[in-house]
Amino acid sequence: MNDLPLAGITVVSLEQAVAAPYATRQLADLGARVIKVERPDGGDFARGYDETVHGQSSYFVWLNRSKESITLDLKSADGLEVLSELIGSADVFVQNLGPGATERMGFGTDALTDAHPELVVCEISGYGSDGPWRTRKAYDLLVQAEAGLLSLTGSPEEVAKAGVSVADIAAGSFAYSGILAALFARATTGRGRAVRVSLFEALTEWMGSPAYYAAYGGRSPQRTGARHATIAPYGPFTAGDGGTVLLAVQNQREWGRLCADVLDRADLIDDLRFVRNPDRVENRDELEKIITDAVKRYTADELAQMLESASIANARMNTMDQLWEHPVLAGRDRWRDVPSSGGSVRALLPPADLDGVEPRMDAVPALGEHSDSILAELDRTRAEVERLRSAGIV
Repeated sequence: MNDLPLAGITVVSLEQAVAAPYATRQLADLGARVIKVERPDGGDFARGYDETVHGQSSYFVWLNRSKESITLDLKSADGLEVLSELIGSADVFVQNLGPGATERMGFGTDALTDAHPELVVCEISGYGSDGPWRTRKAYDLLVQAEAGLLSLTGSPEEVAKAGVSVADIAAGSFAYSGILAALFARATTGRGRAVRVSLFEALTEWMGSPAYYAAYGGRSPQRTGARHATIAPYGPFTAGDGGTVLLAVQNQREWGRLCADVLDRADLIDDLRFVRNPDRVENRDELEKIITDAVKRYTADELAQMLESASIANARMNTMDQLWEHPVLAGRDRWRDVPSSGGSVRALLPPADLDGVEPRMDAVPALGEHSDSILAELDRTRAEVERLRSAGIV
């Protein structure tokens, strides 16, 4: 039996871009009904980021499967009335609109928790719902800068942003776990809890290690390209055929095996320049030159095999095409086909496997695809629906 853990839970979401859609898609994966409320004039602006997936946005396809889409003009009284009814029948309400937007509509967190004590309300903001930056807009790259991530990524000569929307993804992940905790608390107390997550604080949590290193070590980790800033050797090396292999030494046992079994340099094990990890970091340039010279005798495939035989973690630098066809994803049957308005798309199963549960992997909704059926559930007649549509409200 495929008992989806969140079957019977209804989520209403005023969401856009990445953070909130990522949180609610994970709820949908586990069986929650997610009703996505969108603007009639284009919907979630992430729909327009690109047209690469059968004419649809890659971001939108990734984040919005298994949801229902209703369009509502929330500047109209009729639209606000429909939203109020949807929230009144929901278990969870999620929003990541601009600062103060839901309060101006009458759907602020405090107002909703007072009106609906059993409702779990989740708000995702840029810099917090209170505090000195509560009205400040926030986008992923800007938050990467404020949280210090940009100071750590890139080469010594140039900073670089992370290649994915890490601030949004962090916030969506914390929102998801916070909602699950609030639902669990409601199951035992009967009352909902408000969940508040900011992009800045979510990413700052992920910055814990370098923040501690700088605060207590007296200096910030340096930008080291694809190399680890505080562990060595840990990064890419070029083999004799020009191929790149990444290797990672995490402890003294691995250091010994690298020296003796791969580099054929057992004398390095007790070399005072490299005995401890802090020593290896301090003398990184000398160490990496020794390793680079030693591995030139191997092809990339040979080097990877030698590292694997020595139980030293290693990896190849894959492109997106190689990731798409990765043998682990294929061998573990991680792909599913998901319908969309433009055609079937491949989608990965969620990374957390629950025994006995096959995650829900339903269609990516077209804009307003479920407006009529949702309005019918709210007892709107066909004539009323047509009136709303002709007025541009749905």
